[in-house]
Amino acid sequence: MVDWNLAVATATRLVRPGPEVTRDEARAVVAELRRHAKTSERHVREFTRMIPEGVTVPDTPVLVVDRAGWVKANVAGFRELLQPLLGKMQDRRAGTTGGAVLGAVGGKVTGVELGMLLSFLASRVLGQYETFAPVTRDLPGAGGGRLLLVAPNIVHVERELEVHPHDFRLWVCLHEETHRTQFTAVPWLREHLEGEIQTFLGATEVDPSTVLERLREAAQSFAGARPDTDQGDEGRSLVELVQTPEQREILGRLTAVMSLLEGHADFVMDGVGPQVVPSVAEIREKFQQRRASGAGRLDVALRKLLGLDAKLRQYRDGERFVRAVVGQVGMDGFNRVWTSPNTLPTKAEIASPADWVARVHRKGSEPSEAE
Repeated sequence: MVDWNLAVATATRLVRPGPEVTRDEARAVVAELRRHAKTSERHVREFTRMIPEGVTVPDTPVLVVDRAGWVKANVAGFRELLQPLLGKMQDRRAGTTGGAVLGAVGGKVTGVELGMLLSFLASRVLGQYETFAPVTRDLPGAGGGRLLLVAPNIVHVERELEVHPHDFRLWVCLHEETHRTQFTAVPWLREHLEGEIQTFLGATEVDPSTVLERLREAAQSFAGARPDTDQGDEGRSLVELVQTPEQREILGRLTAVMSLLEGHADFVMDGVGPQVVPSVAEIREKFQQRRASGAGRLDVALRKLLGLDAKLRQYRDGERFVRAVVGQVGMDGFNRVWTSPNTLPTKAEIASPADWVARVHRKGSEPSEAE
């Protein structure tokens, strides 16, 4: 169904070259990112109080990679996560006339398309906690997650923004280390997310004619979209438009969780920053401007098409939620969010933090003063 090797080959061939650095400069950047990742671990744990002192949590590797390495890691992750869905689609196609031939051709087409998408993203991602990472020879891991730092992209952005390299690299590591802490300190979180994603994929229409019809409807919606409206299908990306109603409901829950995780990472990054990153205010201001402005018209179109604008909203909305909750009930009160899937905020609660506080910290859940 997908020629994974072709996807990697396509992406690595098309991805733009990174910034020019000497071999010694590259080695220095890699070494510094590794040091910052280790330092960030202590800062994040002390600030979030998610891991009590003396408690040992599973360790996960930190890998400093180039753009091609990021591509390989994500193809391996996609392959692992999509295996059940692709298996179902392959079984269905095997029963059709010429299914084997269609599968071989379709796999190469899909491989090229996936490679093109990854080549676009590979020059933009600064770091990533790869939650569903399998163990591979090229990119070893613990089989449950690993932290990736994309050195060329970090160097490119720090030069583009004209910020202090040491401060910027530590600032990025604080954000990504927060994600690693989230998943290592909350054992059920990975399984919960994987379950939601598999349910989402299980609801995917496997009949090609149905998928094509939904894509056709989506294209028509975009063709008729007015720039002055934010209602209905015109406000959704192509990815959202081809989903079933059941998938949209699941996506709402996933969006809430991702908003929480991204917003929490931004909140921690800003909370720790003033103590350890002297130029954090300058970095934050310039980076926010970069997030908001995007790049050229093609970049903006691709962001809209792929739903990446929603990703940017997750940072903003999630950070507001975390800041509001911590302001009302403190860090320990906020950390109740990690108790179970039932204490995760809904999409509506992300927009209204007081509702989450009322539900999770409702009257009667706290000991009275008499007690």
